[in-house]
Amino acid sequence: MTNDLVVASSPKSLISEGFRTLRTNLQFSTVDEELKTIAVVSSMQGEGKSFVSSNLACAFAQAGEKVLLVDCDMRRGRLHKVFNVSNHDGFSNLLISDIRDYESYIQKTEIKNLSIIPMGAVPPNPAELLASSKNEKLMEIFKEHFDIVIYDCVPVTGLTDSLIMSKLVDKTVIVAASKMTPLELLQNTKKSLINVGANVAGVVFNRVATDGSVYANKYYGKYYS
Repeated sequence: MTNDLVVASSPKSLISEGFRTLRTNLQFSTVDEELKTIAVVSSMQGEGKSFVSSNLACAFAQAGEKVLLVDCDMRRGRLHKVFNVSNHDGFSNLLISDIRDYESYIQKTEIKNLSIIPMGAVPPNPAELLASSKNEKLMEIFKEHFDIVIYDCVPVTGLTDSLIMSKLVDKTVIVAASKMTPLELLQNTKKSLINVGANVAGVVFNRVATDGSVYANKYYGKYYS
């Protein structure tokens, strides 16, 4: 387990409390609907989407939910490094195989109730794999066997992967980095997601300095204007 998993290593910290607040806000945002699937996206590299998706998954798992975290960033995914699991067979490998054998691709983590599917081998056609009917069927299978499924997706700018996934999940969370993400880029990310029919829950502002900490997060249900 790496230092990225703050919710697991420092459950009483301000950062961990922020992720529990994010979890609660997401649950309350779907009062009339069932929340089963969440996509975590960003505008560009380096904003901390994997940090957010990992800790959000931990927060749900600590609440007793059976959680599956899937690395959909089949280009530069790093969740296998965060959780110290093998990346030999992952999501990309599953999508070109018999999806009925999905259980053999799921790995347990040190966190109770939390399992993971790493990215796998880098494919030549990530977007095509995500847009396939096989992926949609697989997502339905995951929903049947897990309480919460979180998809860590690629940055939106210049790629269609996240737009494809955002249409298929219940809620999409955008991660932005304090003093790093240009407002115009964040607005363009929001517009791109809305245009494809994504149900955008809000923005997590990551790397907000709080009491001297390097990593922190704040959740906003609305976008700044």
